[in-house]
Amino acid sequence: MNSSIPLLQPYKLGALELPNRIVMAPLTRNRALPGNIPGPLNAEYYAQRASAGLIISEATQVSPQGLGYPNTPGIYSPEQVEGWKLVTEAVHRHGGRIFLQLWHVGRISHPSLQPNGELPVAPSAIAPTGEASTFSGPQPFVTPRALELNEIPQIIEQYRKGAENALAAGFDGVEIHSANGYLLDQFLQDNANHRTDEYGGSVENRARLLLEVTEAVTKVWGSDRVGIRLSPSGEFNDMNDSNREATFSYVVKALNRFNLAYLHLVEPRVAGNETVEGDVSGFPSSFFRPLYNNTIISAGGHDRETGNATLEAGDAELIAYGRWFISNPDLPKRFELNAPLTPYDRDTFYGGTEKGYTDYPTLERETVSP
Repeated sequence: MNSSIPLLQPYKLGALELPNRIVMAPLTRNRALPGNIPGPLNAEYYAQRASAGLIISEATQVSPQGLGYPNTPGIYSPEQVEGWKLVTEAVHRHGGRIFLQLWHVGRISHPSLQPNGELPVAPSAIAPTGEASTFSGPQPFVTPRALELNEIPQIIEQYRKGAENALAAGFDGVEIHSANGYLLDQFLQDNANHRTDEYGGSVENRARLLLEVTEAVTKVWGSDRVGIRLSPSGEFNDMNDSNREATFSYVVKALNRFNLAYLHLVEPRVAGNETVEGDVSGFPSSFFRPLYNNTIISAGGHDRETGNATLEAGDAELIAYGRWFISNPDLPKRFELNAPLTPYDRDTFYGGTEKGYTDYPTLERETVSP
């Protein structure tokens, strides 16, 4: 690899030695088998992308209650653990490193996806605007049920058990998903959290669940194999906060005490899976750099040029790529050679077969193809 390019320089991430600074971002693809179990096709997909410095898996629910989308994988059943073993073994055979992203969607679900048709749970009984993805197509979000105080320890235990199962499945670490309007993010931001107990009100209270989950997960893995993802500027899934700067500054500084492997930040220019063009207000990784003591991963809308520039500026140590990794399984090699990138097909992002999943060409296949 050409180490004069910042993206291609090696990096020590916690307990891991990364050959480059290119991270495959977590990408929901809706291709799990019945039972929310990863299968051989998923193993092939991840193994194809093993040249990433680090792969972060697609979001993976920690319990049946955490499900919010059809055909997304879980990490709560023995069958799911066995399915993920196929993935981790394939990635490791190809020389890669992979973290599992732990996920609970909270209110971003629908009774048709919940055990016994129950209501989704959330910090408060506030329905998000928009529609849930269900097996029968988009359905309006329902008003969720507010979690009882005595249920909070059960949520923390779901994350702890998910972390334990990820260890059994052969992952190299885990990422706690506290971004994009899912359960932990719902607790953090005051438009979704109207609680009056110790998990609501002040920023210290709203951050309590995330910090307790982090405590539980690091006890399973050790802090140098745990990361956290935040979206401080995101409005996806109807999120907002009356003082984002204060809320997320507090959270980022509070995370320092864990000495985590990394903090993974979604840049302001991202809304859902879209990159916003033009001037964007918000809180980029450069805003949090002075507040955080360890590695920062910057995600969202990066190309080769902006990735290198972000590293050179010292705003992050690693750069995550999502859509470009979908259509370019050998993205590090393409960046090394400054080769053209294969365009991605949005129509095949979610659900389906190997089309748009494992059939994108590598440079070698392009070279030898007729």
